[in-house]
Amino acid sequence: MKHAFRIFCILLFCWVLQAAPLHATDCRSLKSLHLEDTTITLAESVTSGSLRIPGVPPFTGLPAICRIAGVMRPSSDSTIRFELWLPEHDWNGRFLGVGNGGFAGTIGYHELAAYTKRGFAAAGSDAGHQAEATDASWAYGHPEKVKDFGWRAAHLTRLRSAEIIAAFYVKQAQKAYFDSCSDGGREALMEAQRFPEDYDGILAGAPANAWSTMVASGVSALQARQLNPRAYFSDFKLPAIQKAALDACDALDGVKDGIINDPSQCHFDPQALVCKGEDELDCLTPPQIESLRSIYTGSKDSQGKTVFPGFTPGDETGWAEWVIGQDPTGASAFRYIENYFRYMITQDPKWSAATADPEKSLRQSREKGAPDLDATSADLGKFASHGGKLILYHGWNDQAISPWNSIDYYKSVQEKMGADKADSFVRLYMAPGVEHCAGGPGPSSFGQFGLETAKGPKYGLFDSLVDWVEKGAPDEEITATKYGADEKGAPKVIMTRPLCAYPRIVKYSGSGDTNDASSFTCAAP
Repeated sequence: MKHAFRIFCILLFCWVLQAAPLHATDCRSLKSLHLEDTTITLAESVTSGSLRIPGVPPFTGLPAICRIAGVMRPSSDSTIRFELWLPEHDWNGRFLGVGNGGFAGTIGYHELAAYTKRGFAAAGSDAGHQAEATDASWAYGHPEKVKDFGWRAAHLTRLRSAEIIAAFYVKQAQKAYFDSCSDGGREALMEAQRFPEDYDGILAGAPANAWSTMVASGVSALQARQLNPRAYFSDFKLPAIQKAALDACDALDGVKDGIINDPSQCHFDPQALVCKGEDELDCLTPPQIESLRSIYTGSKDSQGKTVFPGFTPGDETGWAEWVIGQDPTGASAFRYIENYFRYMITQDPKWSAATADPEKSLRQSREKGAPDLDATSADLGKFASHGGKLILYHGWNDQAISPWNSIDYYKSVQEKMGADKADSFVRLYMAPGVEHCAGGPGPSSFGQFGLETAKGPKYGLFDSLVDWVEKGAPDEEITATKYGADEKGAPKVIMTRPLCAYPRIVKYSGSGDTNDASSFTCAAP
């Protein structure tokens, strides 16, 4: 009888341990946590599975979390708002850092939700200001806020999160990861370059890392193309341009599917679109032909040297908002350029891209903007020595940041570190038919932002990164998925394709369903 009672007590004790929360601290008590230059403004336990945040669609299906919100003030002119979501029960022992897009100004709540559902403790900040992504007026007269945006907010969010995690779980995260795109991709590379011990694994998409050159290069492009009435062409002409590009290059990969797998092999000549008679929507005038050529070739200086590379053929209708606009000054690129120069570089609210000297603007941008905003160093030795792994990805049809920029950066790391050394900790994936971070004619869900592939999360880039960090080798089988909707509006898989590590490209095997990844392989170009 005593023996049976003893077994019962042991089993009861084990059950209590299993049922107990992973943390040793009450969530609400974290509000009184003392952290350097930081105030915890909110510490609440969210157990309902749903969460409403002003200005953001409601979240459902959340695990029980301890939601922490706070403000960091590393300088007298800093106000960096951040949030950290901590799973109360099934924490996987990992931390996930979330980045921003554009000029930032908001916290990436959707990514926080996606990763806490997967068991991560996840955190992100607004990068030091509250504003729309195209707005940089907050930087006017505030150099410290530019530093917060450029590099300080992401780094301090990592540091403060580590301290809060230690207080809540009474232990640190076993591994730390970062996943973001665009400006967040720039932040990702900034972390790897300036703060190499912050993260063990980094997933950096379409990085705006050459920020000072990229934005400044648009001045000459705008003057030559957008602001020249003879050279500017309406977005109504984009379908005809795309059709001509696909007619020239779509079938090069053996499958005519509206996707150019390897744009580097496409030699589409815009001259094929020249108007034979009057100017119509299905043709371009000679000045418009030259304008189109410049979009593909990129921005050049007065000596004809490329300043920043151009865009690729095959998804020209995706240029409507970013590159062309509904009128000559309506493109998103125009707003980014003017906001950047007015409020970050010249401190002149009347600065105009229409009248600025392009080469002077480039010099100004590099001199004043590069120190805080650029993340172009190819020396990742300290990150590699720390055991860090970096996966870069870029959509081949990115309409906001040239895909060639990521290839150029990847090659610069190989040259600086040596190809064998670089291959041991850096990979690049170029995604056919994918626009800026996601979207486009190609399959664009491949594990970024917590997105699942048709085969599940295991077959995405982020989980490949985790395998590389924790198991010593990345998963070689990456599946990219294109989703649509069925008749009831539920997600439906339309296409799957392998996603190949550069310089390999996806190739059709010659038989099988062209919408199924099993009909394709990754091969040398």
